[in-house]
Amino acid sequence: MACFLVPVAEAAVTTAAVKMLQAKEKANAANISPETVKPAHGLPFSHKLKWLSNLLWGGSALLAFEHVWHGEVTPWFPFLTAAGSPAETAQMLHEMGTAGVAMSVLVTAVWTGMVLITAHAERIDLSESAVEN
Repeated sequence: MACFLVPVAEAAVTTAAVKMLQAKEKANAANISPETVKPAHGLPFSHKLKWLSNLLWGGSALLAFEHVWHGEVTPWFPFLTAAGSPAETAQMLHEMGTAGVAMSVLVTAVWTGMVLITAHAERIDLSESAVEN
């Protein structure tokens, strides 16, 4: 009924974190003189965190569309049809706590795997470039 709200909340937090990290990285880059900069290897963490944000927003949009399609979300108040009665609200909150959290954890685990694979590839690339020099 409203399980998509949990990944939406995580997506909002990660989007805000991405914006803050990008601003911090930009400020750090502005304070470093070009002569002292070594060539950077790998992607900045803000770029990797943006992957998580995109995965969460995309999955949440798909879930929201599915819930609209089945009439569980309406364009009028209370928007979530389950919020109409206390019994349905309790069921909705239970679904958010089980299915919504499980989906968020799964997407975050997949993203963690992506980051680990990328870090391994970056390490290989770094060691190969060190051998060439």
